[in-house]
Amino acid sequence: MFVYAGEQIILVVGDNHHSKKATLTCFEDGVVVFDSFEVNIGKNGLGWGVEKKGLTQDEKEPLKYEGDKKAPIGIFTLDSVFGYQKDLKTKMPYLHATKDLICVDDSDSEFYNQIIQKPKTKPKSYEEMRRDDTQYKLGVVVGYNKKHIKNRGSCIFLHIEKSKDAPTAGCTSMTLENIEKIVSWLDKDKNPILIQITKSQLNQVLKLYPNIRF
Repeated sequence: MFVYAGEQIILVVGDNHHSKKATLTCFEDGVVVFDSFEVNIGKNGLGWGVEKKGLTQDEKEPLKYEGDKKAPIGIFTLDSVFGYQKDLKTKMPYLHATKDLICVDDSDSEFYNQIIQKPKTKPKSYEEMRRDDTQYKLGVVVGYNKKHIKNRGSCIFLHIEKSKDAPTAGCTSMTLENIEKIVSWLDKDKNPILIQITKSQLNQVLKLYPNIRF
């Protein structure tokens, strides 16, 4: 069975499908890198995403859809870092979040779930990657819905929290200090991945990744 073989793993575990909070732990070669910490997830909890990669979904469990304010359950690549700084020292590909950079969340657009420069004909719905606040000052692009399946969700990131207890529209948010810690650690050559689950899937994950040691 194929699963993403990440040397660097970010594991986010919520108590259940209704959780707005979760615990984030970083592993490298199966070993915990730094202390776990609490993060904010979707306002409406968690729903199964399109990249399960070896995880088994119970048919009664919810799915992730566009605009449902659920964070996706699954195993995802971590593809790049983005931020407001023009240049950033990182071992990941870096996207400078200019005023022209957007992420398209319009399911009917040819650019659905893509980060692009604003085209002449703008999509009906999109997200500005350079915001008027600091939430996207620094973040990580999650490789979610890479096949751009219509209405299954888009623009999933790790980013700075709005406030300590503010749930997200589907992303995973945390303090600036913690996102800086993650960005400094991530290395594209080590195939970093995000595993985001509820506690009910934890045994499945430990079977898929037996080298993980808490």
